[in-house]
Amino acid sequence: MTRTLKLAAIFVALAASTALAQAPAPTPGAVQTGVTVSIEYTLKDEGGEVLDSNKGGNPLVFVQGQQQIIPGLERELVGMRPGEEKKVVVKAEDGGYGPVVPGAQQEVPKDAVPKEGQAVGTVLTARSGSGEARPVVVKEIKESTVVLDYNHPLAGKTLYFDVKVLGVQPSRAPVRPSQ
Repeated sequence: MTRTLKLAAIFVALAASTALAQAPAPTPGAVQTGVTVSIEYTLKDEGGEVLDSNKGGNPLVFVQGQQQIIPGLERELVGMRPGEEKKVVVKAEDGGYGPVVPGAQQEVPKDAVPKEGQAVGTVLTARSGSGEARPVVVKEIKESTVVLDYNHPLAGKTLYFDVKVLGVQPSRAPVRPSQ
């Protein structure tokens, strides 16, 4: 009986080591879950207009896998190394800011919106009850109210990134599993 148990234990250990050998090992120096990544990027819209860029400025630094940047871009960075550049297209429904939600609007009294923000198209920052900041767009000005659109200004848009990985470092932040 003990001989059978020993053989079974050896078989389990052998199977486990074979499975581990077949699993891809993390590549040191490459973007992977849990590392701190710094990137330089330029974000453009479908017409090629630059919407945002940090080129020539401070890098964007985040922990890969922590959902600190939009999922579509984060997914495309996996495996890249410092110095590598890539063009990334992120559709709204595939890891961008999602589709436009028609009912995501609210009317607020005019006195709740700063005077300089009372113009159609102005992007303001609203705070949720928990203090989370969120961009809102002034959609309409009425006699005594302002209609705010809670869709992200880039909702419904395909995003075009030119991205360069500047650095990859082991993270000091606790790693939370991706969902």
